This record gives sequence, C-alpha cells and structure tokens, in this order.
Amino acid sequence: MHPVTPPTAGSPAGPSFRTLAAPRRRILRGVVAAVVAAPLMFGAAACGDDGAAPGDGKVTLSIFWWGGEGRAKLTEDALALYTKKNPNVTFEKTFQANQGYFDKLATLTAGGNPPDIFQIDDNYLAEYAGRSTVLDLTSYKDSGKLDVSKFPKSLLEYGIVDGKLAGVAAGENTQGLVYNKTLLTKHGLPEPTTGMSWEEHIAWAEQVTKKTKVPGTQDPSADYKALWVWLRQQGKDLYKGKDLGFDEADVTRWFELWKGARDRGATPTPDVIHEGNSSDITKQLVVTGKSATSWVWVNQMPDLKKNTSDDLGVVAYPGDPSAQWARASMYWSVFKGSKNRDAAVDVINFLANDPEAVALLGTDRGLPSNMDLRAKVSETVTDPAMKQSIAVETELAATFGPSPQVPIKGHSKVKSELVKAAENAQYGRATPAEAAKQFLAACKSAIA
Repeated sequence: MHPVTPPTAGSPAGPSFRTLAAPRRRILRGVVAAVVAAPLMFGAAACGDDGAAPGDGKVTLSIFWWGGEGRAKLTEDALALYTKKNPNVTFEKTFQANQGYFDKLATLTAGGNPPDIFQIDDNYLAEYAGRSTVLDLTSYKDSGKLDVSKFPKSLLEYGIVDGKLAGVAAGENTQGLVYNKTLLTKHGLPEPTTGMSWEEHIAWAEQVTKKTKVPGTQDPSADYKALWVWLRQQGKDLYKGKDLGFDEADVTRWFELWKGARDRGATPTPDVIHEGNSSDITKQLVVTGKSATSWVWVNQMPDLKKNTSDDLGVVAYPGDPSAQWARASMYWSVFKGSKNRDAAVDVINFLANDPEAVALLGTDRGLPSNMDLRAKVSETVTDPAMKQSIAVETELAATFGPSPQVPIKGHSKVKSELVKAAENAQYGRATPAEAAKQFLAACKSAIA
C-alpha cells in the first residue's frame, strides 16, 4: 500500500487524504511509492477481473483529482457521504494543483497503475481513451447502472471517444464574453449582446476605445475557444476524425479579422494582448482594466469578480450562439484495469446523481450535469457572480448546438502553437497568411 501521510491541521480526515502540494521530499517519496507500490495497492482489494468485490465485501478505491483545498474539502465530504451509505467502500484520496497533475497521472499510467477513479479534461480524454487506459462506460449507461438520463444530450456526447463513453462530465461549462459593465455605464455605452456578429463586436469595441480610452476588446486570435466557436459558425470544426477540421485559408481569415481590429484600435497593443493570453484569472484584461472584455469560460465569473470592484456582465461569444455547446468542464473516468470497476462506476454515478452529494459539491466543478439537481443547486447559490454564470448558461442552453468531437491527441500542443502563431501576427513578425501557414504545419506535427 502507499505510505499514508497524516492529515494536516484543518484537512479532512479519512482512510487516506494526501495532497501533493507538499514539501519536495514528500512529493518524491510519494511518486516512488506510487510507481513501486501501486501494484500492491490496486491488487489488495481485488478478486478476479470481473469487477467483483473481494470475499469480505470490503473495497478500497483510489481516487485522484486536481484542485485546491476548497475542492478537496468538498470532494472529501461527498466521498465520506458515499462511505456512510456504503460502509464496505472506503477511499485512498490524492489531490494536487493542476500544475503537474497530468505528469503525475502519466507516471502512474506508465507503470500500468492509474487510480481506480481519476479526474481528466478534454485536453487528454481522447489520448487516454486511445491508449485503452479508461474504461468504456457504455454498458453501464445502457444497463442503468450509470444514470445519465438527466444530462443534456450534448454534454453526454462530449465524453464519447471513438464510439465509447470514456468519461462522465463532472460539471458543465461554456464559453463566455465577459465585459466591464461599470465602464460602459459610466460612459453611456451599450452593452454587448448575444447574437451580435463578429464585425459588429469589433465595431462596438472600436467605439468603446474611442470614448473610454480603454481598448474595447481583448484580441482573442490566440484563444482556441474563440477560434473553435468561429470555425463552427463557418460550418467547420477544430477537429474532424483524426485530423484537423480546418485549413490554412480558415486560419488566415481568422488572423486577418483580428489584424483589422488591431488596426482600428479596437484591441490593446501586442504587449498587453500577450498579458491577457495568460490563463491566470488575475491577469485577464477585463479585471486589470486594460480592456473592456475578456474571452473566458462562464464558470470563471466568480473568480474574475474577486479581482475587480467593477460590475461585470457576460454574454455568448459573437456570431450564432448555437455554435457553442454544453462542454464538460472536466470528467470522471475509471481505470480500465481496475479490479473494482463496478464499485468505481457506482461512485461516479453517486457523485452525479445523489441529491446530497450534488448539493455538497455545488458548482465547484461547473454546473451540475444532472439538470434536475442543477435547478435545486441553483436555488441555493448566494454568490451574485455565480448566479450570473448560471443565468447566462441556462439562457444559452436553449440554443446549444450539437457537441463537437472530443479533441484528439496533440490538442494541448495545438493550443500552444495557436498562441505562438497569433502572437507572431500580432507583433508583425509574420503576415496573417504566413502565421496561418506556420500554425498549420505545427498542428500537423502535433497530431501526427
């Protein structure tokens, strides 16, 4: 078994509650233990390969997720509730910050010993499914052991890879254009609206810049979310099968759109755009006062609001809102080789559908996937920014289009290469056409 680190003061107690945000020595010891001792851990509670529990009925499931202390406490409470209702099942729990999480998961996977249950996102779901690391949950769904009947259709479909249900959405999210409502009101300017075209958005941003002296909109040419929505509005997609869903001409048009916006003064200068390209919420231009808008995920509204005293608003990205979809903010997946996979699937089903568990987890991982329980959770939310997020996502749910396929292997590299290419165009190091050509070549290499 893994060595167990005693809970620190203020940490939830349990069979094992370990955080990888520990001193370096403890981290190294944990990694070695994970790789060397994992076969013992995963075999200790096993009996055969059919997912059955051992003879005494006792099951220990390992579970791994990323997030801070707040998420850890919520998850611990939900798992403790499961054990209370199912005394034969206990958990070995590990969590850490997002940074380095997938390196750790890869280490465990390389040794053939991932946790029984682990959190994953759409950057890696297809990759892990392609390696046959995750359990196909289709049979559990079809038998009713995994109840997804209350999930939005596109949210469920966004966990399917090559016809197999590779992950269950732990929460729902979608793209959101956040704007500085206080700034606009002060200067008597109209707020952006869902359904305005991209050209209308840029013209609006140009007027904001002229009147407020604050750039009207962050330039999202480096933002894969914005490119993805725009492509879907052109009848294309980010991916198609095992290949890209767009070509060089599409990206050239995208880069040219935003060069035109920069030339008109609708966006900040390249150095400021670069700041806003950070994924750090505290560096988003709408909260640093360097732009009137930022392109984010809707569920980031509460964290954005913590970093500004101004009122914020949020709408869909420009263009046809049906290009947006119910995106899984993250998934729960089960290790295909788990000796207790039936129990692991039951835990995932519990986290998604048990009213008490869903109430405990709240909106930490996005809006609850179960629509009935989402409505109940929404009634208990007190944070005005989260209420705003829920309201806009509920509004957009009426127009959500079909889910795209889950991103293919190499998606993380594609995202980073888009930033490089877009910034080359922004700084004038390349024309939009040259930057698009560079990007396509880099993408082909990334997904090869």
